[in-house]
This record gives sequence, C-alpha cells and structure tokens, in this order.
Amino acid sequence: MNQRADKDKVGEELAAQRYGMLADIARELAGEVLFPTCFDAVLRLRKELQDPNISLLRVAQIVQLEPLIAVKLMRLANSAAYATRGQPVRELPLAITRLGLNVVRSTAMSVAMGAILHAKEMVSFSALAQSLWDHSIYSAAASRLLARTHTKISPEEAMLAGLVHDLGAFYMLYRGVQYPELRERPDTLGFLIMQWHEAIGVTLLESLGLPHDIAQASVDHDHPRPVPDIPKTLADVVYIGNLLAGGYYAWLHNDNDTDTLAEEVKSFRENYSELLPQIDAEAEEMRSALG
Repeated sequence: MNQRADKDKVGEELAAQRYGMLADIARELAGEVLFPTCFDAVLRLRKELQDPNISLLRVAQIVQLEPLIAVKLMRLANSAAYATRGQPVRELPLAITRLGLNVVRSTAMSVAMGAILHAKEMVSFSALAQSLWDHSIYSAAASRLLARTHTKISPEEAMLAGLVHDLGAFYMLYRGVQYPELRERPDTLGFLIMQWHEAIGVTLLESLGLPHDIAQASVDHDHPRPVPDIPKTLADVVYIGNLLAGGYYAWLHNDNDTDTLAEEVKSFRENYSELLPQIDAEAEEMRSALG
C-alpha cells in the first residue's frame, strides 16, 4: 500500500472513530454511566473510606471534590427510597446527612472502585484530566463565593453546579480514549470535546438525576454571552465562576498563565478582583481536604 493510501486509511479510521464515539455516547446516556475524573482524588478517597471511624464531616469534604460521586449521592438522596419525607435536597451536605455514613461510604466506594479499574486507560491524558479537575474545583469555589456575596442563591447549590458544569468534558475524555485513533491524536480528541462537551454535559447531568436548573446552569458556559453586572440566576453564577477559573477551554491547554487569558476573562477577573484572593483560598482548601 502506498503512502497516500496509508493516510487515507488512517483518515477513514479516524473519522469512523469520531462518529463511533459520539454514537456510543448517545447510547450510553440512557443507561448507567461510570467514568473516572481525577485519579489522585479517587485513590485518596478509596484509602480514606477504609477508615471505619471516619466522620460524616470528613466524608462530606471528600466526596464534594469528586464530581461523579457528588452526582450519584444527590440522585440517591432524592430517590424514592430516601425522599419519602420533606422536599428534594439540592445541596450535597444535606444529601449526605439524609443518606447516612454507611450508605455514603458504600456508594462512594462503588464509584471509586469502578473508576480505578478504568484509570489505566487514561494514563496518557492524566495531565489534562488533572487540569480539568483543578478548573472544576476553582469554578466550584468561585460559584459558591459569588452566590454567598452577590445573590440569595444557596452557596452549596452553586458550589455543586460549579463542580459538575464540565462533567461532560470528563465523560468525553474517558469515552474518547477507548478508541485507538483518537487516543493517539489528542488534538483531535480535544477538538471533539470543545465542540460537544456542553451539550453532552447537560444531557449527562439530566440523565444522572440532578435538579433541572443545576443541569441547565451548565448550558453554553464556554460561549460568550452578556450577563448582568450582578448575577441573578444560577446560570449567571456558574458562567462567571467558569470565567474566573480561566474560562473558554483554558483547561484544555493546561494553561494557567493569566497573561494569556481571553480579554473577557481578564475583564471579569478585574470586576471581581476583590474576591479572587478568597476564591484562591477556598479552592486551595478544597484541594487540600484530600491531603
């Protein structure tokens, strides 16, 4: 086979795997979804949850840093088995209190163990996964602080919305590395994630059972749009929190240099400059909670 034919074959296989991944994602969203987000967090989580004397407060600190586990616990707490009394919970600490330590531990362990089993498949993308996780943590801290200081929205609800707003990107990264041609071409996989992670993320969050407005708060969060000077909705809070965390796919390039940020991102960071030190501190506290 000549060189041109080799290239054509590779191109055809790459195109087929692009469409195959998207088709597989569409089918999977109707069923049970399990994938790793931050490998280091999952490993530390597994170790911590082996302690039979761990407190409920410590469990809350741990699970709020793992987006998929947070989603699973919220869904379980609002299921028919646990939501027989009172209103649906919209904050992670309340969900954990409703479920109790044993249920939280077993649920988190099942998710963590499944993620660990798949982690080896994403080793070559671990830096990107870590960058995306760091971005999610900062977005969560920013969203919580924005809600607390500028709105009447529950800070814990805003924190959860900020934490999971890029869950679609995590999911697409995990699914993408199952395909050899995509795994060997990170730029192509990154482009697909840029194109589709928002729409897939909303569908994913809805299918995982999060409250509708939390899922909808992630709609088009990486697309520029006008927002009020003072955030009024959960979507406003998540959008601004995402921008304060770098915005517009900064995590995809693993670029933490504020000099290279988009002009709109710089503008938002200037507008909320008085909050940045506190956001930095809260994000660092969230990261360090896992030791």
